[in-house]
Amino acid sequence: MTRRQDLEHHRHSLGEIREIMNSMKTLAYMETRKLSRFLNAQHAAVRSIEETAADFLSFHPETLPEVDETTRVYLLIGTERGFCGDFNQTLVRNLEATLKTHPDGNPLLIAVGHKLHSLIENNARVTTRIDGAGVVEEIAGVLNQMVRALSSLQEQHGMLTVYGLYHGGHDGIVMQKLLPSFQHYLHQPPRFPHPPVLNLSPTEFLRELTEQYLFAALHEMLYTSLMAENHNRVAHLEGAVKHLDDKSDELARQCNALRQEEIIEEIEVILLSAGNIDEDWRQHKSLRTKNSVKAKTSG
Repeated sequence: MTRRQDLEHHRHSLGEIREIMNSMKTLAYMETRKLSRFLNAQHAAVRSIEETAADFLSFHPETLPEVDETTRVYLLIGTERGFCGDFNQTLVRNLEATLKTHPDGNPLLIAVGHKLHSLIENNARVTTRIDGAGVVEEIAGVLNQMVRALSSLQEQHGMLTVYGLYHGGHDGIVMQKLLPSFQHYLHQPPRFPHPPVLNLSPTEFLRELTEQYLFAALHEMLYTSLMAENHNRVAHLEGAVKHLDDKSDELARQCNALRQEEIIEEIEVILLSAGNIDEDWRQHKSLRTKNSVKAKTSG
């Protein structure tokens, strides 16, 4: 009896854990639905700015001189929460491979996400650790901290070459160059016969366009990474829930088998008790018969 009760208690505990994980999976799925709306708009905004920059630089390439590589900064977009498989480990492995490919210089790291921090806590290159976004509403706060961290590094080191390293969903790990912006649009032929009409000087226009691009591209990175994180979380928790269901079914089979054994034992006890009653009854009946014969004989 005790063994079956232990199994039933364990099965009940697994059921409670299963409900919690299933709720977490549902919340992660709901987050992907919200993010899909934000991502579509953000992709369109970034593409629009890039097209504008390409058009502008085809007529004003002198506003964006080619520059040599300066202090490199990598923005690593990890996760604030867990239950998303090897999401952060994959990011760190990709970073290590990237640093081996470009061994020159002394690159700096800005790490976003508490779970990522624990993986690179002893890395001397990390200059800033920023808490990541758990939901889409927290992305604006994370972005503001990233901009402040970049501004601080720019004050210390001057011109920066900034790369974003993040999960791009089906594209895997993406490394995107953020600063200096639009370098790959230099020396491209114009797509239109006439230059764009500007209300600002070309230099000032490019500066403001770069600021807008950085703001939009950082948003796109954070949205894309959070989307990939939640997709990973849904898949990871779905596997965990299935495993718990299989374990619960196995415990149920064991409990049923033990219950059957208990029922058989109870039946055997009942039959044994019934056999003893019959034997006592036969002995009692035989004794009464003998006593009756003796009474008749003596009479």
